[in-house]
Amino acid sequence: MPDISAVILTFNAIKFIKPCLDSLYSQSGDHNIEVIVVDNGSADGTAGFVSKNYPRVILIANKVNAGSSAGRNQGISVARGKWVLTLDCDVVLEKSFLGRISAFISQAPDNIGMVAPKILTSDKRTIYSCGIYLSWFRKFYDLGKGRIAGYDSDRGVFGACSAAALYRMEMLERIKEDTGYFDERFFFLVEDVDLSWRGRRNGWQAWFLAAAVCYHQGNSSLCGSKARQYLCMRNRYYMIKKNEGVTRYLCRVLPVLFYDLPRGLAMLALNRNRTSPGSATRAGLPPAGKR
Repeated sequence: MPDISAVILTFNAIKFIKPCLDSLYSQSGDHNIEVIVVDNGSADGTAGFVSKNYPRVILIANKVNAGSSAGRNQGISVARGKWVLTLDCDVVLEKSFLGRISAFISQAPDNIGMVAPKILTSDKRTIYSCGIYLSWFRKFYDLGKGRIAGYDSDRGVFGACSAAALYRMEMLERIKEDTGYFDERFFFLVEDVDLSWRGRRNGWQAWFLAAAVCYHQGNSSLCGSKARQYLCMRNRYYMIKKNEGVTRYLCRVLPVLFYDLPRGLAMLALNRNRTSPGSATRAGLPPAGKR
């Protein structure tokens, strides 16, 4: 049984997948790891490239884009590792990444269910994510995003960004819902925040590991800003409804008056994805309102 199962999601990623896989297979030291690639209906030959050049990889090739949640769930469902490392296809790992991760999980407390590495952008200087933060307004964001320096010490965090995140398989099995490990109704975006919240509600903790470093290109799916804005807003409401409940959230008047109401009005006025399902589906996203 492998210690870690790496689940990599691809969608038209032929220019990204080689550096990602090569960084996994060129790690310093010996590691007991299996690699699973889930291709979400790529039209650029990604699945064929992986099958031909990386015979050790377990390849799941979907005919259509099932979404990031469903794709990751497919990979997790066949994973045999004690821990699951989710990776976006445009992530490249430092050579010491698995060594740092392995050293930590070998002595991690039993209640640690999520590990957030330090994710930098492709310039190797700017922070992309050092874990997820969820505010009192139930607004979420990546810790340190856009900063050049900082976050050099380990610490507890709310959750981990699934672009590069380590999850204990025991936790995933215990918090799995009818909609999967990652909620497949979300399709894309916010599903990692929801999973982190569910984990914490069930007693699991998340830890930021500063020494485990990787680099993320970002938006390899080429999802437009309007579609992202729409899905982030829609999925945030799904997440709040599931994990806190609408009534309890609305009882805290300030979030509604000072964050949700202005944001909702702006969305109604400016974002066509609320009324134009085609604009989302052309980018491989679900129609508006589809759950």
